[in-house]
Amino acid sequence: MNQPTAAGDGALATMRAVVVTRPGGLDALEIKDVPVPACKPGWVRIRVKAFGVNESEVSTRKGESDAEVTYPRVPGIEGVGVVEEADEDTGLRPGQQVATMMGGMGRSFDGTYAQYVTVPAGQVIAFDTALPWDVVGALPEMFQTAYGSLTRGLDLKAGQTLLIRGGTSTVGLSAATMAKDLGATVISTTRHAERAGELRAMGVDHPVVDDGKIAEKVGDLAPQGVDAALELVGCTALPDTLGCVRVHGTVCFTGALAGGWTVPDFTPFMIPSGVRLTSYAGEAADLPARVFQQQLQAIGKGRLKVPAAKTYRGLEQVRDAQADVESGTVPGKHVVLLDD
Repeated sequence: MNQPTAAGDGALATMRAVVVTRPGGLDALEIKDVPVPACKPGWVRIRVKAFGVNESEVSTRKGESDAEVTYPRVPGIEGVGVVEEADEDTGLRPGQQVATMMGGMGRSFDGTYAQYVTVPAGQVIAFDTALPWDVVGALPEMFQTAYGSLTRGLDLKAGQTLLIRGGTSTVGLSAATMAKDLGATVISTTRHAERAGELRAMGVDHPVVDDGKIAEKVGDLAPQGVDAALELVGCTALPDTLGCVRVHGTVCFTGALAGGWTVPDFTPFMIPSGVRLTSYAGEAADLPARVFQQQLQAIGKGRLKVPAAKTYRGLEQVRDAQADVESGTVPGKHVVLLDD
């Protein structure tokens, strides 16, 4: 990768970044020389080492994201790297390993598809690890979402049974490995029988083939209903998922892989008597630094597994990464690794 260009006084002037100049196809992702972002008070400038490629960034490129997105825009809702510059009162120091995610990054302000990114200090997580950058780069968004869903959304406990609807998604795979590490029994779904092995490889106890109606299958495995269910498929599957849960059990709505963010003609009586329905849509602060550090250590010891799909080298391969994410043919996290 080309190095950032220095100005005459030695300060960094420009860097390479992937810019979405307009909503469109893969050709809307253009590599450009852009100014290195200034480090504002209360913000942190990070030298990006790796970043995950997510469906939300495909949506941003296609013009299907929230109204907060304006163009041109450097996408990227997550990334890992080292601190380049930070105010002393942030507690961060140059050279420190950090992760960042969410908080409007890549949407309302420029994201991580670049050599440098600046973000509010409150959405920076410091860590220390010898794991490769491409491994760490796969983690922030999916671990934050999975961890937040299991803890804040479901309050999952050891010994409980968890259903993951949408199990072969990156969040679903991450949630499975976290739940198993916690001591839960995991039932997880896939639409394709041949992918059951992928779920077992991540520690899932009972893979279930999802044909749209799984309540009876889950009932065979948990006759009283599961204690908790993580809904990642969407509102089209939600009524059936609610029917899989025991009285006083909880369903957490976190994603809509199949679309369907709303329930037409919703009535509270659609929720089975005694079943609880909640949701999760968190930010970086929902993944404490100590928890992220513990997860990195667990990966290093082989206790947690990373659902990795493929590593791409350099900004020049971002189009390939987005194409693979959009196709959905390779399960797991797609990560772009930037060279020093």
